[in-house]
Amino acid sequence: MSPDHEAEYRSFVERHPDIEAVEFLMVDPNGVLRGKWAPGDALKKAFQEGVNFPMSLHGLDVWGREVSETGLHIETGDMDGYCRATRGSLSMVPWAKRRTAQVLLQTFSPEGEPFMADPRQVLKKKVAEVNAKGFFPVVAFELEFYLLDPELEWSDGMPGPVGAAAGPDRLRMYGLDDLAEHAALFDMIRDAADAQKLPIDTIIKEAAPGQFEVNLKHRNDPLRAADDVIMLRRIVMGCARAHGLQATFMAKPFLEYAGNGMHVHASMLDAAGRNVFGGPDGRRTLEAAVAGLLQTMPESLLLFINTWNGFRRITPGSYAPTRAVWAENNRSVALRIPVSNDANRRVEHRIAGADANPYLVMAALIQGMVEGIEGELVPPPPIQGNAYDEEGLSLPDDMDDALQLMAKGTFVDRALGPLLSKVYRDLKRAEIVAFWGEITPLERTTYL
Repeated sequence: MSPDHEAEYRSFVERHPDIEAVEFLMVDPNGVLRGKWAPGDALKKAFQEGVNFPMSLHGLDVWGREVSETGLHIETGDMDGYCRATRGSLSMVPWAKRRTAQVLLQTFSPEGEPFMADPRQVLKKKVAEVNAKGFFPVVAFELEFYLLDPELEWSDGMPGPVGAAAGPDRLRMYGLDDLAEHAALFDMIRDAADAQKLPIDTIIKEAAPGQFEVNLKHRNDPLRAADDVIMLRRIVMGCARAHGLQATFMAKPFLEYAGNGMHVHASMLDAAGRNVFGGPDGRRTLEAAVAGLLQTMPESLLLFINTWNGFRRITPGSYAPTRAVWAENNRSVALRIPVSNDANRRVEHRIAGADANPYLVMAALIQGMVEGIEGELVPPPPIQGNAYDEEGLSLPDDMDDALQLMAKGTFVDRALGPLLSKVYRDLKRAEIVAFWGEITPLERTTYL
């Protein structure tokens, strides 16, 4: 146990000596939280030698099924690794009935080396690589989600969004009454975030019944920023459940309403802490980063839109981008340059679905920006007006096409490393085949 880890552990148990249970949390390549429950006295192990988990956890598809093609399962003997606590993630679970702690873990091999199919370990390595080059990313995430009413059946047994019963056309974007109606829930979310040291900023009523957005504040640690996303999704779902509701970060839960996005604001500091997108040469550096992101976007799209359902969100006029284009102060593009002063100049990446893995999204964004800056790339001219009406590099609108583009290129290998890049492709191929193996109700009713 490192001195910092020991101090974190001891401080926590001194403040919470009556812990009854602990939830060990792991993030798989799909961004799905997995783990196990243990008695409270097992917590110390996470800060010492580590908690045993099979390393094959990182070879599960989105449904939690083993994908043998990854090479992480029975063919290896399904080996255990050591999973140790991550810095700053130990906290209480406010909605639990018992005195329960939670801690986010990361995977190491039996030999003690970082396991490079673990998305968090991959992002940690990527951040260290770019820091060594003198690049220090500053990032913030925004997440959209729906609150669902279990008593309101919508379609195919799925609950409807809260507020939809009052009329499907009552979108009430930026509505304060909707926030007030669920004030107790949002207060609980803020309290839980405070307890878990998540820097929540604004909460907004979004563009559909029951749809909301939570914005997180900027962090100069991309790894902690990605942790925040995982913990925020857990907080929202846990608090919603405590209030008799459900929450979903599914990218496109309703065809008739807007999808859920994960927007990322990113800038880059130098070793002196200055924003390299500001100052006399900042514009040129910003555009080089934009060019890098645009150039690598088709190959990395399946990291941003990581599910079959996610491609339903990418439709013209939906504020979800369909082309690899950029613009100033324009929400119809893939990369937006928000209005800001010189010191806060940044890029907003608007492609990812709210269900994407934030560690993989962040690794691809960092790699793309740095490649653009180092290569002094020049982007095409920015779009004016509605990007859906403009020419530009079209993005794949199909999961299989996106996988083929990823497999033909080398960018994802550079962004994630060879092991996780291969594992991720194997997982996505298995998921595509599973969807191809399903006959939909619409198909059946066509012929019956």
